Amino acid sequence: MANQKLVEGKVVVVSGAGGGIGRDIALAMARYGAKVVVNDIGASLSGDGHNAGPAQQVVDEIRAFGGEAVANTDSVSEASSAENIINSAISAFGRIDCVVNNAGILRDRIFHKMSTDDWDSVLKVHLYGAYYMSKAAALHFKEQQSGSLIHMTSTSGLIGNVGQANYSAAKLGITALSKSIALDMEKFNVRSNCIAPFAWSRMISNIPVDTPEQQARVDKIRQMTPAKIAPLAVYLASDAATEVNAQVFAVRNNEIFVMSQPRPQRSVHRSEGWTPESIAEHGIPALRASFHTLERSGDVFSWDPV
Repeated sequence: MANQKLVEGKVVVVSGAGGGIGRDIALAMARYGAKVVVNDIGASLSGDGHNAGPAQQVVDEIRAFGGEAVANTDSVSEASSAENIINSAISAFGRIDCVVNNAGILRDRIFHKMSTDDWDSVLKVHLYGAYYMSKAAALHFKEQQSGSLIHMTSTSGLIGNVGQANYSAAKLGITALSKSIALDMEKFNVRSNCIAPFAWSRMISNIPVDTPEQQARVDKIRQMTPAKIAPLAVYLASDAATEVNAQVFAVRNNEIFVMSQPRPQRSVHRSEGWTPESIAEHGIPALRASFHTLERSGDVFSWDPV
């Protein structure tokens, strides 16, 4: 039977929690006993604008079922405002136990058309945001000798996707950041894990539907609601997950995957060393069987969601 209070008394910050995956994680955390800081600047999908409404709406939903929550509208993309987000947890609830780095924006462009601003803005929210939020929480975690960081990554970074160089670079960067935090903070009982979510949300609502095939694909994605991601996030925030660290999970509807991490696959050597010619004649032919193909996320996750 589900323990309704798996994260009882824990204080959890969820960034980008005004809608989509973040909203469902915030609601689930509160239902399982956590006190939640609902952070959202209320911007458009591309990061423009500011609106306190979405965060407050989720807080109202949480309070309606008897949960505890406060709203915060600071941006994760600056160090000082990220500190404000963590401090709002301390001032409202007296501590911080978990940060869910979920805030994100999209500026999809084919690579040769991507502007420096497209690159910078996406990196600032996703990668810098994850760093600033984690760093602001880390000192509190070290002091109390406990804490959990949950970062949203993406198969766009882990595997690849078209038109998302900025987003992919940021998301793969987050997985390396998470691993480094896990290594550095393990001695303080601090855990850091990643989730690559598959879910229909505003973040992917701009997928083109110009053909019947694209429409069919989008219809399948629509089945994967953001609520499917929340149970794993609640588990990773809980004391039940104290042995789970430095992992990368993917969640697709009712499937949970643990993702591989780069390791040597095959090697070749020559005792006399290599020349460009011997690499061409021997080295690469010997390694070629282990080459990766140019795949996108959809090529690897090619079967319908369960």
